[in-house]
Amino acid sequence: MLPSNQNLELKSIERDRVLAWLADNVPQSRIQHILRVEQMAIALAEHHQIDVEKAAKAALMHDLAKNFKSQKLLAMAQAEGLAIDPISEVNPHLLHADVGALVARDTFNVDDAEVLQAIANHTCGQPGMSTLSCIVFLADSLEPGRGDTPELAELRKTSYHNLEQAVWLTCDYSLKLLVETHRLIHPRTVATRNWFLQKVKNSQRVVDKTA
Repeated sequence: MLPSNQNLELKSIERDRVLAWLADNVPQSRIQHILRVEQMAIALAEHHQIDVEKAAKAALMHDLAKNFKSQKLLAMAQAEGLAIDPISEVNPHLLHADVGALVARDTFNVDDAEVLQAIANHTCGQPGMSTLSCIVFLADSLEPGRGDTPELAELRKTSYHNLEQAVWLTCDYSLKLLVETHRLIHPRTVATRNWFLQKVKNSQRVVDKTA
């Protein structure tokens, strides 16, 4: 096992390699977003006592495929055998999360299934997704660059208090924006919202019964 200082040095080299790749593949404004997501994911992971290294890695790599062209996203998804639903077929950009996980695996040798799932789940979510996935999903949606409205401030506060409730409410927030702007809604976002809403309600019923 490597000494802690060598581990830190290795992690720093890996992070620098990802940042160098990002500099060649996404605009600077996107890199700034990614760094804010990384910082929020680290803060949430520390607060909820989740593996900080995993949270940082997934957050740093969550938008690897963000600027891939539609044809490339579709081609990579098809080559991997990923299911391409009608909404993603019309709007291939929605595949950037799943394809990003492939880039993390193939380009940066990420073999941690939980980290790869967190990357893949960061846009539409996933019913029953792990705490790590919840953290990256929320950090992407709520990082400071998204705005400073009272509604966002409340969602950020909730993300520290109750991750599952924050996922449900953040899905509600995203769905409202999508409806107002007449955009297609991926069914996985709705399924994620319903799963976490039901989980919170069930938890509240258990508390009420034992109170």
